[in-house]
Amino acid sequence: MPLDPHLQGLLALAQSFGRSPLEAGTPEQARRLLRTLTVGVRILPASIPVGSATDHVIRAGRTDLPVRIYRPVGPRTTRRPTLVYFHGGGFVIGDLDTHDGACRWLCREVDAVVVSVAYRRAPESPFPAAVDDALAATRWAVDHIGRLGGDRRRVVVAGDSSGGNLAAAVTQAWRDDPHRPPLAAQLLIYPVTDLEDEGGERYPSRLEHAEGYLLTGDDLRWFASHYLGATEDRRDPRLSPVHGDPTGLPPAVIVTAEFDPLRDEAEAYAAALSSAGVPVVHHRFDGLIHGFFALAAISPACRAAVKTSCTSLRETIARAR
Repeated sequence: MPLDPHLQGLLALAQSFGRSPLEAGTPEQARRLLRTLTVGVRILPASIPVGSATDHVIRAGRTDLPVRIYRPVGPRTTRRPTLVYFHGGGFVIGDLDTHDGACRWLCREVDAVVVSVAYRRAPESPFPAAVDDALAATRWAVDHIGRLGGDRRRVVVAGDSSGGNLAAAVTQAWRDDPHRPPLAAQLLIYPVTDLEDEGGERYPSRLEHAEGYLLTGDDLRWFASHYLGATEDRRDPRLSPVHGDPTGLPPAVIVTAEFDPLRDEAEAYAAALSSAGVPVVHHRFDGLIHGFFALAAISPACRAAVKTSCTSLRETIARAR
């Protein structure tokens, strides 16, 4: 399918301005750029209505983590699902503000309390810091479910890109903890699932879409170089969930985009889950690119894809009750 025409204009504009490769700058410069493009320009407006959005700091393990808690419109006495959300950004960039719009969409369309987590980022805190924070934040949400959604049977982990990687890693670690209630579902939005295959030997989309669609192959290598630190085993399931055991994991909604270098590895993970008997709803949105959750304001196709993804998650949670 051809690239969505609304995205063609965006990509042409980005190309006309030129795009400095990430490796030419510092992580802090990349963080400022993303904030300028999202918070400054507000591609996905913060005006998406929710009941409230409040910032807190939680004690997760030995780390204080900033979180933003989104509540739907309606009485707090109504029991709702709780989504623990991990933002994307290659484990290096992104924060609560850059992904505010995505969390508002999920809060409104899924009718859920969303806990957006500002986990520690690389290179200051390389692997496994982000995984540890994601798991600790999920434990915190379950332990404080009474002040959140109020329903321990409907706790969901979710994330986009690198955040999808963290959500997948959390589900595997959570399953192996016999003292925790099962998670209701997982939402993986164009997730990174295999940090071993940087060259695209197993996943052709890493090569086919390595240039021209905002996220590039060079970007992926730059992010990985900061996140991995001294790690040598890239098959560690906490890094590459596709190499973990998929049995007994919670139902999954997995979202991919046609022109995304991460498409094939995300779809490989969906296939692995399905083969292991995990209920999977997989949406590949043709004509779209990595990051389309942040582009709903400029593209009707992106907006429709976001709403479809949210509807599928809401239905998956309902079936898990």
